Amino acid sequence: MDKDLIDRTIHFVKSELRDSESGHDWMHIERVYNNTLKILETEKADTLVCRLGALLHDIADAKFNGGDDTNGVLMATKFLREQNISDEIISQVSFIIKYISFKGGLNENITKTKELMVVQDADRLDAIGAIGIARAFNYGGYKNRKIYDPGVKIHSYKSSNEYYSSTAPTIQHFYEKLLLLKDMMNTPSAKKMAEDRHRFMELFLEQFYKEVNQKP
Repeated sequence: MDKDLIDRTIHFVKSELRDSESGHDWMHIERVYNNTLKILETEKADTLVCRLGALLHDIADAKFNGGDDTNGVLMATKFLREQNISDEIISQVSFIIKYISFKGGLNENITKTKELMVVQDADRLDAIGAIGIARAFNYGGYKNRKIYDPGVKIHSYKSSNEYYSSTAPTIQHFYEKLLLLKDMMNTPSAKKMAEDRHRFMELFLEQFYKEVNQKP
């Protein structure tokens, strides 16, 4: 049953995200799913909830819906009910979708389930390292943001809406989110996996500032 359910979920997600911005498309979901499986090799959590959470976590990403994560929860709930999934599992998957996002660091003051910890770490791993750099600049281009502006200062956000409405250059995003994620990983497995990716971003920034002849 689990394999058939996962296959149906993959088909559903692929269909829903077929026109998505390429940093949040099926390939992103697939990487997060694979990261989840890797973390589950050493971390104990409900495997089915984690797998479903990884596949459905961006079904209606809040950043493309005015910061509102309600649509994602509703879409996932409707799909899972159609698969005759228990309310308990649906509730756990919905919890992941609702609280997985970074939202300017304002989504941390909750009691996290083990399943949320695993999938959130898997998602955050895809936001750092080489793929994280590529995704950051892809999204910046999608939003028509500047690459770099030394006159724009690093900002601390007071609300998720403020974070989602930011027009800051992509380089600022490294300091406002990407470089923070290594120390925000929930599980020992992800903390270890994040180390090389974090260092790669530091090396990228060092080279970037050499080329623009600026100091950070």
